[in-house]
Amino acid sequence: MTSTEAAASALQDHAALWSVGDVRASDVVGAACDALVAGLDSPGLRILAACTRAEADYDVHELLPQALEELGLTFYPVASDAGNEAAVRALARRMLAGELSPREFTFRIHQRHGHELALTEPLAELDDEYDTLEYGDKTAAQIDAEVTAEARRLAAHPYVPTEPTDTLS
Repeated sequence: MTSTEAAASALQDHAALWSVGDVRASDVVGAACDALVAGLDSPGLRILAACTRAEADYDVHELLPQALEELGLTFYPVASDAGNEAAVRALARRMLAGELSPREFTFRIHQRHGHELALTEPLAELDDEYDTLEYGDKTAAQIDAEVTAEARRLAAHPYVPTEPTDTLS
C-alpha cells in the first residue's frame, strides 16, 4: 500500500470511528493533516486539516462529508448501521496493528454492540469467554488467537455501504 493509500485508509477509519463516537473530532483533523502530508489533496481536505482543536468539535460534522467525497471516500452518517460496521472493521485493523489488545478489542465491541450486531456476535461471545476464563476450557492465548483470526476476517473484507452517504442536515 502506498503512503497515499495508507493515509486515505487511515482518514476513512478515523471518519468511521468518529461517526460512532470512538475518536474525537480533533483526531479526524489530525488524520486529515497526515493525509495532506502523505500527498492527498483537495479543497475540502485542506479546510478540514486547517481546523484548530477548538474548532474541530464544531466544524468536523460540516467539513468531513465534503472532504471525503472529494477524495472518493465514504461518509458514514453519525450512528448509522453502515458507520457502525465500518467502525468495527477500523477497530479490527487497529487491533491487528497492535494499538489494541485482543481483550480490549472484544471488550469495546461487546460494550458498544452487545450481542445485537450479527457482524460482531462472534467477538461478543469471545469477550464472554474472557470473562469466564477460570471456568472454561480455553486459555487466554487460545482466545487471543480466535480474536485475532476474527479481526483478520473483518479487516480483509471492507464494508460496501448500502445506505446513502448524504451530509447531515
